[in-house]
Amino acid sequence: MIESIRFWAIVVLVVAGLFFTFVSAVGVIRLPDIYARAHTASQTDTLGAGLALAAVAIALGWQHATVYTVLLLFFVFITNPTAAHAIARSAAETGIEPVTGDSSPEEDPDEEGETS
Repeated sequence: MIESIRFWAIVVLVVAGLFFTFVSAVGVIRLPDIYARAHTASQTDTLGAGLALAAVAIALGWQHATVYTVLLLFFVFITNPTAAHAIARSAAETGIEPVTGDSSPEEDPDEEGETS
């Protein structure tokens, strides 16, 4: 009974980790600018890797390798958002503007020939 619960917990964690990693990949491909891409990559990749590594830790049980898995999980939780922040800050410092929801350029009424 316990082995069955453990098996299904591992399966659920791996599938959830794969789902969030897939969502991250789709987001990086489909989102319009570097800021949105960095945000989705850091959030969903961290969650996907965390769930997959939690599944590995459950599968290994209380072994020496589980300590390494937990350390790797901690490393991913620290470095992934930090890297995304560094990428976004670098983009901001180089002058890359975020894409806004308004796709039409701002028009001045005087430029269209209207006079007041």
